[in-house]
Amino acid sequence: MTTSIKTLEKRLSLFNTRELVKASPRVFSVRQRPPYTPNSIPDASYVRVFDTTLRDGEQSPGAALTSKQKLLIARQLVKLRVDAIEAGFPAASRQDFEAVEMVAKEVGNEVGEDGYVPVICGFSRCIESDVRAAWEAVKYAKRPRIHMFIATSEIHLTHKLRKTRGEVVEIARNMVRFARSLGFDDVEFSPEDAGRSDKEFLYQILGEVIRAGATTLNITDTVGYTVPAEYGKLIADIKCNTPGTQNVIISTHCQNDLGLATANTIAGACGGARQVEVTINGIGERAGNASLEEVVMTLRCRGEHVLGGLYTGINSRHIFSASKMVEEYTGLNVQPHKAIVGANAFAHQSGIHQDGMLKHRGTYEIIPPEDIGYQRSNHVGIVLGKLSGRHALRSHLRKLGYKIDEDKFDNVFWRFKALAEQKKRVMDADLIALVSDEVSKKVDIKVTENRT
Repeated sequence: MTTSIKTLEKRLSLFNTRELVKASPRVFSVRQRPPYTPNSIPDASYVRVFDTTLRDGEQSPGAALTSKQKLLIARQLVKLRVDAIEAGFPAASRQDFEAVEMVAKEVGNEVGEDGYVPVICGFSRCIESDVRAAWEAVKYAKRPRIHMFIATSEIHLTHKLRKTRGEVVEIARNMVRFARSLGFDDVEFSPEDAGRSDKEFLYQILGEVIRAGATTLNITDTVGYTVPAEYGKLIADIKCNTPGTQNVIISTHCQNDLGLATANTIAGACGGARQVEVTINGIGERAGNASLEEVVMTLRCRGEHVLGGLYTGINSRHIFSASKMVEEYTGLNVQPHKAIVGANAFAHQSGIHQDGMLKHRGTYEIIPPEDIGYQRSNHVGIVLGKLSGRHALRSHLRKLGYKIDEDKFDNVFWRFKALAEQKKRVMDADLIALVSDEVSKKVDIKVTENRT
């Protein structure tokens, strides 16, 4: 790790302080979340956000986290106001057990002024020792949950489990009952590889675990196999054909193997799911998971108008700092063009786009960067390069304090274009040198400084 935890904490603290004083072009608000009950939501439009960065996200190759890092990320998730935090897989190792236990004790008991406290969840196979370990780790939280799974697709039944459908149904039913007997009143069940499972078998096993006491059914697209219309229909079909689904929450869990995790998650919510499982920066096994920032901002940006009024209780102004924290701790760099949190997500280099942004930010931005807690160096995110036009260059020079006579500007502009052909990004120092005639002395340019 290149930066110490204390250094990063200080950096994020300063960032969070600054973001509050940055004026947004419109009023920012966070919708009030309905009261929490494990198997129901009073508001049919509310979508719970279940963050699994600390469990599924950590399964990214090379992304191992220390217990201290897990605790700090969990605290950042609390700032985001996620509904549930999957803190880890207690039975996997002693270290993971202790990390989950620490999150349950410290984060799972911190009640906000508004009564908010996150669900703390432990992951588990449908094995008695796993279930018991999960209970021992999360029982200290005010809202403990277990998330248990067993495979249901034919390829998994045949080659991995080597069990019949009947045997798998019996195991799932018995383990849900066992979890309830330990004290769990919040039990999430996942049919692993549901996206490739026979629907009739899904209806059967899900109906059985509901009767056994499951409160959330998590429909997993474990290998990212489905497409949005298909996954949305799967959710809708499960709700319509599984006995007892009116008494539980349906959840999505979409992997990104075909690049469709976010789209599938939104389709699942439209199909009736009221919990979405996501990770910060979309990290996770193989190609990753549905990205928290993408799913949340899609619902914030489009939920009211085209998604039937769906909304979350997330305070999105902590998204950017959460992204940077996870990037730093895991060592998994966010690609520059990553939606919402990438370095280029709010940057504009094309001359046509820059001209539009200078006239009105809404021409090329559907989300104000302030809504995710991001501050850029200039208010419209203009990046000067070879595609930049006259309007952008003139505007930037004025911000630097230079006022160039109109008849001389043409020479400056073409010098700038020649420089931009040689550099990927033209910085302020380059412009100052340019107008000060330090880069090229071919044309005599008189510049009137207007610095304040």
